[in-house]
Amino acid sequence: MEELISQLISSLKGIWKYRWPAVSVAWLVAVLGWTKVALLPDDYQTTARVFVDTQSILKPLLAGMTSMPNIEQQVSIMSRTLLSRPNVERVMRMVDLDIGARTPREQQQQLDELMNKIRINGTGNLDIYTITYNNSNPRIVRDVVQSLLTIFVEGSFKGKSGETRKAVQFIDEQIKAYEDKLTAAENNVKDFRLKNTGLLPRQGGDYSSQLMQSSDALNAARLELAEAEQARNAIANQITGDEPILGADMNPAVIDNPELDGRISALNKSLDALRMQYTELHPDIIAAKRLVAQLEQRKVEESKLKQTSDPGKNYSPMLQQLKVAQTEAEARVAAITARVQEYTLRHQRLLAQAGAVPEVEMELAQLNRDYQVNKDNYEKLISRREAARLSGDLSSTTEMMSFKIIDPPTVPLTPIGPNRVLLYSITLGGALLTGVAAALLISQVRPTFLSPQELRDRTGLPVLGTIAMNWTPTEKAKRRRGKYLFGIALSGLMLAYGGVLASTILR
Repeated sequence: MEELISQLISSLKGIWKYRWPAVSVAWLVAVLGWTKVALLPDDYQTTARVFVDTQSILKPLLAGMTSMPNIEQQVSIMSRTLLSRPNVERVMRMVDLDIGARTPREQQQQLDELMNKIRINGTGNLDIYTITYNNSNPRIVRDVVQSLLTIFVEGSFKGKSGETRKAVQFIDEQIKAYEDKLTAAENNVKDFRLKNTGLLPRQGGDYSSQLMQSSDALNAARLELAEAEQARNAIANQITGDEPILGADMNPAVIDNPELDGRISALNKSLDALRMQYTELHPDIIAAKRLVAQLEQRKVEESKLKQTSDPGKNYSPMLQQLKVAQTEAEARVAAITARVQEYTLRHQRLLAQAGAVPEVEMELAQLNRDYQVNKDNYEKLISRREAARLSGDLSSTTEMMSFKIIDPPTVPLTPIGPNRVLLYSITLGGALLTGVAAALLISQVRPTFLSPQELRDRTGLPVLGTIAMNWTPTEKAKRRRGKYLFGIALSGLMLAYGGVLASTILR
């Protein structure tokens, strides 16, 4: 921090040493800058405001039947119309700005300058638009804004009928094109349906739903067949004398056969002994279990033989009824079997078409989508054509917009710029900073040691002593006179600044 302060003090001493070059540079920059600001041309501005009334009694009556112009679109169109090259050239001819242009280059420069200085602003809520222009000549400012206002009002009512005819003609051409597309799409759908009649989805479902319905119907038919077969088997068991136990065979354990029961009991005991030593996969255990099953089957068969040996059984009324029921059950099983076979064939046929049907459905969906898009666009174009015709008739029979000039353009009496007071102040500040920078630069170009400490720091050598300056009375008077003159020079610069400000304010 101390080093920074010492450098700052050293710089200030250097600036003070070369204060006269600083004052000279400040005077030179200030005089040149003030002269430049004084020679700047005055900038005059005028503004015209116009109110566009778009409220008409027909607008709510025809809402939804035709297209109505909106404020945002009008502002955009008017802005582009006013700032287009033909209109700006027309303005130049109306105010005689093109007389001073001798070459095409000068004319182009005038045109670009005019387009850059024109500003058009609008308020969508209040329907009020402003046209603003700046120039050094107040009369030209007024004439340019007036010309723009004239073009603004005249251009809003031109070309409506022609634009309507072109719009209707364009829509008619599009309708004709979409008619051809619609006919082609209908023919494509018809040819595709005729070509893929067997693969197309039926009404109410696609291929996936048909396959699911077929699978469900086949499973239901198989279940019904199993139920019918169980019912038929139960009736057959009744006829042979078995208990009508549905879904299960006779239990060998409840059949009384002492001889076979003794052998089965002995085999079970031997099987239990083998299980204590071996696993279920041992050959002896497997053979014993097979022999037990054969003996149980033999018990069932002998029991059936005993039940069918009754000679009066064939003459029972119940047997006759069971025979009739058995015949009906056989017929029902045959019918359901035929149904299962038919459902199986249908399901297999659908499974065989699994690769082709989705592709056919996708192509059909694409054709239908293209047809629907063309149909929707065709219907929209038909309605838009009628709306365009109605809009053209509306614009040709009534004035949908009326213009009311709120503030007409006038010749401005006082310029709006440039802000010379601010420019003079900026010039003064720049001159003072330039003078200080010049003095600092000279002190750096021609460096001197202003203190023993600075000499010691720069050379790294010890300073043994210093010699003080003994000013003579003549030198002291000369130094005082120099300070007075320096103060007078700065005061004169400030007085000159005040003078240019006063002249600007009085002007």
